[in-house]
Amino acid sequence: MEANAEQKVPRIAVVGAGPAGLAAAETLAAAGVKVTIFERMPSAGRKFLMAGRGGLNLTHSEPLTSFLARYGKSAPHLSPSITDYPPKALIRWAEGLGQETFVGTSGRVFPKSMKASPLLRAWLRRLEKLGVEIRTRRTWEGWSESGEPLFRTSEAVVEPFSCDAVVLALGGASWPRLGSDGGWVTQLSQAGIEVTPLQPSNAGLTIAWSDVFRERFAGTPLKRIALTFEGKTQRGEAIVTSKGLEGGAVYALTSDISAATASGEPVVIYLDLRPDEQLDHIAGRLKRERGKNTVTNWLRKTLKLSLAAIGLLREAARALPGDPDELAHLIKHVPLTVTGTAGLQRAISTAGGVAFSAVDENLMLTARPGTFVAGEMLDWDAPTGGYLLQASIATGITAARGVLRFLKGAD
Repeated sequence: MEANAEQKVPRIAVVGAGPAGLAAAETLAAAGVKVTIFERMPSAGRKFLMAGRGGLNLTHSEPLTSFLARYGKSAPHLSPSITDYPPKALIRWAEGLGQETFVGTSGRVFPKSMKASPLLRAWLRRLEKLGVEIRTRRTWEGWSESGEPLFRTSEAVVEPFSCDAVVLALGGASWPRLGSDGGWVTQLSQAGIEVTPLQPSNAGLTIAWSDVFRERFAGTPLKRIALTFEGKTQRGEAIVTSKGLEGGAVYALTSDISAATASGEPVVIYLDLRPDEQLDHIAGRLKRERGKNTVTNWLRKTLKLSLAAIGLLREAARALPGDPDELAHLIKHVPLTVTGTAGLQRAISTAGGVAFSAVDENLMLTARPGTFVAGEMLDWDAPTGGYLLQASIATGITAARGVLRFLKGAD
């Protein structure tokens, strides 16, 4: 990609107006370069706003070593970016935009407003003051023969954009109606860039509930539970949906379950309705006289099980065991047959993407000098809890700093 000799100020194209793209644009514009953001949707940050509907989880307050471990096999690739721009830096940035934060009981960090819209508005105002231009309804179509990025307008006209470097921050493929549809995979693959197939992550599980259970309990929370799959256990909460289960305890196991059900064969997970109580203690309580109580009332009074939890026991066993030891075992190991995971249209995030072997330490494509990749386009995965947004913003900043180094090297 050739520099525009007529301009003294470098001109950079940022493709995608999500958190990674906006972070890259802010970093670049603050360094004095001219930035133009291209976004295929009518407005910026649509998925960011969706993520904030239930309370925007910015990051997490746990020690950095523990924080980085949450990224699993992706940690070695993401550690440099997150170490350079750690959670404390993201919190300072949010508060610098006038959004005070607080740490929840789980260690998660939220803006006090519990909304994404005030933060996004303040962020866009800052970008405007820095001179960043945002062109909406522009879809990236790859490169021209001379190496310029191509954009299709809402009128279906394809136009090149002359610039000195490009940051691609097009997102993954989850919630495609919000803008990130994974359409970029074809363009990069055709250019010989290694891309790991995209698949849903942090997605709900599909379970074939009985009609009675579905109609009665869809939308009901399951609190203080634990889910186990192939030796991996995750505590937290879940929500019964019409098609299965969603929620934090579920999302942490999604990747493993998705891989296991990829062949079409169902798998069994185990739900512990009382993870804080030992099996023998539960059995001892169940040996008390039931009196005239129905089984449902007895379980509610004796173990404080919710109606949804008791419904799950009946889903798994139909007829509940009369033996206290057997019933206690069922309460601690409710088997649920999972047929798969929710598709990309309802997944919170995407696994897969541009392989880290295809980029250098500055997140520049080695096969395409001057083009950088950031955010969920890269092949990494993370649980919910602030880890998704932290890595997206941190890699956006890494890519922007890489652009600045690239421009210095081109001088």
